[in-house]
Amino acid sequence: MKPLGILGGMGPAATVAFLQRILELTPAREDEDHVRVLMDMNPQVPNRHRDPPGAKEELGAMAARLRDMGAQVLAMPCNTAHAHADAIQAAGVPFLDMIELTAAEAAGQGATRVGVLATPGGQDLYVAELERRGLTPVVPAVGGRRAFLDLVFAIKAGDVGEDRRSEMRALAQALIDAGAEAVIAGCTEIPLVMGPGDVGVPLIDSAEVLARACVRECA
Repeated sequence: MKPLGILGGMGPAATVAFLQRILELTPAREDEDHVRVLMDMNPQVPNRHRDPPGAKEELGAMAARLRDMGAQVLAMPCNTAHAHADAIQAAGVPFLDMIELTAAEAAGQGATRVGVLATPGGQDLYVAELERRGLTPVVPAVGGRRAFLDLVFAIKAGDVGEDRRSEMRALAQALIDAGAEAVIAGCTEIPLVMGPGDVGVPLIDSAEVLARACVRECA
């Protein structure tokens, strides 16, 4: 078994939910069967939307700290922060890239038009990766992008009530109405308010995809 290092805290609730997924997905009969996790739960990473240089520096430092603690595999349950994957990879430890893994999962669904629900930075990453794989991204209109980002920050603040759930379903449905044959939940706050049963096409949960990869690599 390989110790897993997690760059977390972006945001905290999504990271805790991600850890729970790893726990549930691990085929364990006793404590010793579970993955050893080394965690840097760091909500003070500079805002990935407003301070990319500061975020890059801090994420690189986090990766190095986890390496020095003994992590042999790294993962980060934050899509937007994958814009700084190069700083994490510089630590010299294998890094499970959530964007690549999720896009590959979308390709495996057989869909050619894939909806993307993500922050502006995360959306850019997914659009590039989906196009690289020959798939057509379907993204929200400008108003939808603003509404999604506002919704994500509301969820981060702890508002996961029915109104927020309804708003997220509506954003996903708009992508389906625009021709999406599958939808990527490209922000780890999404599964806090929406699951596969809430949409009429396959919902590809990036957090679920990454958690499965962590178990494959480390358990």
